[in-house]
Amino acid sequence: MRYISNTPAQQKEMLRAAGAKSVEDLLSPIPPKARLSRPLNLPGALAEADLVGHMRGLASRNADSDEFVCFLGGGAYDHYIPSPINHLISRGEFFTAYTPYQPEASQGTLRTIYEYQTLICELTGMEVANASLYDGASALGEAALMAHAATEGREQLVISRGVNPLYRGVVATYVEGPGLRVKEVPVGDGSTDLGQLKKAVSEKTAAVILQYPNFFGCLEDLEAAADMAHRAKALLVVAVDPVSLGLLAPPGALGADIVVGEGQGLGVPLSYGGPNLGIFATKTDLIRRMPGRLVGATVDRDGKRGFVLTLQTREQHIRREKATSNICTNVALIALMGTIYLALMGKQGLRRVGELALAKAHYAADALTKIPGVRLRFAAPFFK
Repeated sequence: MRYISNTPAQQKEMLRAAGAKSVEDLLSPIPPKARLSRPLNLPGALAEADLVGHMRGLASRNADSDEFVCFLGGGAYDHYIPSPINHLISRGEFFTAYTPYQPEASQGTLRTIYEYQTLICELTGMEVANASLYDGASALGEAALMAHAATEGREQLVISRGVNPLYRGVVATYVEGPGLRVKEVPVGDGSTDLGQLKKAVSEKTAAVILQYPNFFGCLEDLEAAADMAHRAKALLVVAVDPVSLGLLAPPGALGADIVVGEGQGLGVPLSYGGPNLGIFATKTDLIRRMPGRLVGATVDRDGKRGFVLTLQTREQHIRREKATSNICTNVALIALMGTIYLALMGKQGLRRVGELALAKAHYAADALTKIPGVRLRFAAPFFK
């Protein structure tokens, strides 16, 4: 909140409730070595207008993506955001809404999530999508645990080094608890070395994990990877760039069993790295292994259409040993941004965005390779 009062009278009331005589008395349990021993050299208080002006002055010293083009990437990108998104999500019924603890009373929120799930299924070619997760990295970590559970406890994951290294780090953290082994497969000429992938997959493999397009922007042979995984009775997990799916074949049509992704490119601002949008979709026969929440459509006793939380497979709702995850929410406001973006763009608009991304990446590659001494690192087809 912009302003929260804290008057001397209120301070006394809080100290009395806490059983302390003073703020110093309240802090006494903190060891002296852990407390700041020197006084803070802070300036005097400012009026609100002066403080806002001061903070704007500090902010103006930062590099701004509105003024500078940023090529850092790594999973978060400065995409154009259509103006209706901010206007719509700023409506009170969306902007102030919290997790619906009595969800069936929140029909508007459930409706938007249901539309989001539908759009993600159409985009990925999968049969069911959840209400979203936190970001692409945590979605991939959840997919790794889900594959382990769905394959009756196989202890190995095979992951391509073409997967975002930050995602790989998150997966390694997620699987440390259950003691799963992660086997990495090298990248050949821009895409996963299929020969090494074939050697790595065995009867102990729970899942093969690829990124599409991969971290270098190159395209992977998902059909070949799916065949290798399924021959070993393992699952194929694919992390996608949803912007590319307006142009590329959906992973579901190429043999993927679980599709995850970072939805930041779907109308979500950079915001210094978050919050983001974790996409998660799978096949119907794996639905009860899926983490998070799932909104479904139904009819009430009067025959009117309504929406419900069909699945909530987390520890707060079911017995702990049956919980698929401790994921407790889906950042519905960010999912709403993605929903509005996809609805605004439509099939043709999303395809056009994909064509522009592809054309500009190749234009940049052509321009760079005209510089003496500069060459493309890989020869594989690339999207971004």
